[in-house]
Amino acid sequence: MSGKNLLASDFLETCRARVDAELDRCITRDSASGRLQEAMRYSVLGGGKRIRPALCLAAAKAMGQTGDEALIPACSVELIHAYSLIHDDLPAMDDDELRRGRPTTHIAFDEATAILAGDALQALAFGWLAEAPGLPESVRLIMVRELARASGHGGMVGGQAIDLESVGKTLALAQLETMHRHKTGALIETSVRIGALTAPSVDEQALASLTQYAKALGLAFQVQDDLLDIEGDTTVIGKPQGSDAARAKPTYPALLGLEGAREHLANLLEQAQQSLQAFGPEADPLRAMADYVVARTH
Repeated sequence: MSGKNLLASDFLETCRARVDAELDRCITRDSASGRLQEAMRYSVLGGGKRIRPALCLAAAKAMGQTGDEALIPACSVELIHAYSLIHDDLPAMDDDELRRGRPTTHIAFDEATAILAGDALQALAFGWLAEAPGLPESVRLIMVRELARASGHGGMVGGQAIDLESVGKTLALAQLETMHRHKTGALIETSVRIGALTAPSVDEQALASLTQYAKALGLAFQVQDDLLDIEGDTTVIGKPQGSDAARAKPTYPALLGLEGAREHLANLLEQAQQSLQAFGPEADPLRAMADYVVARTH
């Protein structure tokens, strides 16, 4: 394993342990329904690489944040991600029965409980972020606005709508990237921006560079996802291999071919890394995370 991959692996493991412990602690709060809380915990605590919260924590570190102020914001982003996966897997959406090597939430429980679990996690994410400790109210308000923008019709949900509308169609590269900048990239971008905003002082030029990093990384993440759907192993990726092709979804390999998609992935990685040129060693976790995203096998 290369030095960068080892750094990414170690950083991810450390972040995963911190985030999982906080998620476990916080989702034990009282719920009106024990079954609903069980479904929420099943969906959130059933594995996952925690890439988005790790990016949030790495961006905070890159901007000089040395405390725990980014932990709750990082967990809030993960709750939004978890809710989106529950809803994506539903019969009315992607109709998947396997997620992270386990039955999807609507299979493990039932469809109505899965919908409600996703709804509850979304609300919980904004509640946690609004009350994040150690941050000024003005900063928390900005972060809530950032997460709302990335999650809603102008971000992730809008991208998912485009995805559903595009089944069976051939998209131009610009159209495909517009879809994925919303569906996948918006939440990754916001993970980085929210982490940076927890720093005691935020340099606008540095924030702009981190945003460019995240934009390139968000697209790179999706290109690698598309490649794994073709080349990955179901037992490793934790969901059915070949599902995008089976649903006639527009993908990078379908548009560019396998080699073209790999070239595009390499170019996006270069863009992400170049965006961090002005940063010193404090941004090494972000550099390592970019390498990890394009090399991951699941």
